[in-house]
Amino acid sequence: MTIIQRLTGPTPKFFKVLRNIGLGLAAAGGAILSAPISLPALVVTIATYLTVAGTVATAVSQTAVTDTTNTDTGAQNMDSPK
Repeated sequence: MTIIQRLTGPTPKFFKVLRNIGLGLAAAGGAILSAPISLPALVVTIATYLTVAGTVATAVSQTAVTDTTNTDTGAQNMDSPK
């Protein structure tokens, strides 16, 4: 599966929710970082971590796809009698 197929494939519901949360975190962190007022170093550090975590969560969630193909490689089920 190529990266283009992954990015355009169907995304499972859980990862859609996670992607939206990641977008929100990245937006909140970016808004705090771009504030026109001087903020304490701790707040800026937290905003930086929020932005990075949101961006990573969004990127990982976007590449998760629903597997619709049967990828049975011929391995036997361990529970079935031989």
